[in-house]
Amino acid sequence: MANVLKEVGGYKLGKLIIEGKTKQVYEIPDEPSNCLLVSKDRITCQDGLVAHNLQGKSVISNKTTSKVFEILNSVGIPTSFVKKAADNAFVSKKCEMIPIEWVTRRLATGSFLKRHPGVKEGYRFAPVKHETFFKDDANHDPQWSEEQLISAGFKFNGLLIGEKEVDYMTRVSILVFEVLEKIWQTRNCALIDMKIEFGVDKNGEILVADVIDSDSWRLWPSGDKRLMVDKQVYRNLTTVTDKDLDTVKRNFEWVADQLDHLLPPSDHLVVIIMGSPSDKEHCNKIRKYCEDLGLNVEIRVSSAHKTTEGTLKIVSHYESLNIKIVFIAVAGRSNGLGPVISGNTDFPVINCPPVTKDDVDRDIWSSLNVPSGLGCTTVVYPESAALAAAQNIALTNYVVWARLRVKRLNNYKTLPKADEEVRNK
Repeated sequence: MANVLKEVGGYKLGKLIIEGKTKQVYEIPDEPSNCLLVSKDRITCQDGLVAHNLQGKSVISNKTTSKVFEILNSVGIPTSFVKKAADNAFVSKKCEMIPIEWVTRRLATGSFLKRHPGVKEGYRFAPVKHETFFKDDANHDPQWSEEQLISAGFKFNGLLIGEKEVDYMTRVSILVFEVLEKIWQTRNCALIDMKIEFGVDKNGEILVADVIDSDSWRLWPSGDKRLMVDKQVYRNLTTVTDKDLDTVKRNFEWVADQLDHLLPPSDHLVVIIMGSPSDKEHCNKIRKYCEDLGLNVEIRVSSAHKTTEGTLKIVSHYESLNIKIVFIAVAGRSNGLGPVISGNTDFPVINCPPVTKDDVDRDIWSSLNVPSGLGCTTVVYPESAALAAAQNIALTNYVVWARLRVKRLNNYKTLPKADEEVRNK
C-alpha cells in the first residue's frame, strides 16, 4: 500500500496521482496546474523484477534531475520542470504522459546489440541512432516503429499524436541528447545513450517530462566502458550485496557531483564598436539578438578615420582580457572601422553597416571591398550579426551552441503550424 505523504518541502499535498517503481506524483491543491514528484530510495531493473532499497537514492536522483532540467530550461528546451522543492522532490507542470520511451544512442551497446547481432559493441552512430519503445512492463517495453506510434492514435489533453508531433518529439529527443553530450564532454565523460519521456500540459504543449537521472543514461568516464557510473553497474550484478549497493550509490553521487561543476562558461565577449553615436539604435538591436543567444556584450564608440589610435587602444584592451572575443563593426558610408580592426587583431571581425535606403549600395560595398589579407565578413541585418558572432563562440561554449540548436528547433516547430493555419483558411 502506498505511503501517502501530507507535506513535502512546505507544499501541502493533495491526491496521489500515480505511484511508480521509483517515485510518487502528488497533486498540489494550491497549484492545480502543477504537481509534485517525490523520489523514492528504491532502485529497480528488469521491469521491476529486481529491486532493492537504496538509502539516499531519492536525494541523489532528485538533485541530478533538477540540475539537468535547469540546464535544459536555461537553453530554451521546453520541459515540465518548474523548480526543486525539497531534497527529494521537485515541482512539475501537470502533464498527461505519453507512454513512450524515446531513446537516443551514440554508441552501440546493451539491448541494441541483442536486437542487431553482428554489430560490434562501440559502433558509433553519426548521426545518432533514435528508437522508441512502448511502456509496457508485462511485454518488456517492446520497440515501436514511427508508424506504430502514429497509428496508435494517442490523444492527450486534446492533442492528437500524429506524424508532426512524433517528428517534433524525435527532434527534441536528439537535441536533449546532443546538448547533454556536449556538457558531459566538458567533464571528460562520454554520454553513450539515454532515454527521455514527454507529456502534454493543459495547453496542449509537448514538454520533456518525468525525470532524467542516472537511471536514464549510460555514462562512461573517459569513454571507457570499464569505468561506467550508471545503473548498468546494478543491472550487471548476478547477486546484490550491501557492498554492491554502496558502489552503485557512490557512482550516482559522483554523477550528481559532476553536475555541480557544469557552470555555463562565460569566458567570451562580443564587442560592438560603432563609428558614430548616431548608430546606437542599430547597435542596440544587435545587442538584443546577442543577449537572446546567451552572449555577453559591450558597446563602444570609436571612429577608425577620426580616432585611429583610440580604436586600436580599444582593440588592445579587449585582446588583453585573455577571453574569446568577437568584434562587430558598425560603420556606414566609407567603412574603415571593420578593416582597421581586422588588420590589427586575430579575433573574428564582423561588419554590420547601418544601411539606409539612399546609401545601401555604397554602405555595403565599402564593407565588402576590403584590402587583401583581411578576413572580416559582412552581414546586413542585426540578427545576422548576432548569429555570426554566436556561431564563433559556440565552438567552445555549450550554452550558446545549445541556444542555436534550440533556435533551429523552434523554426521547425513554428513553420509547420503557420503552414497548417494557411491551409485551413
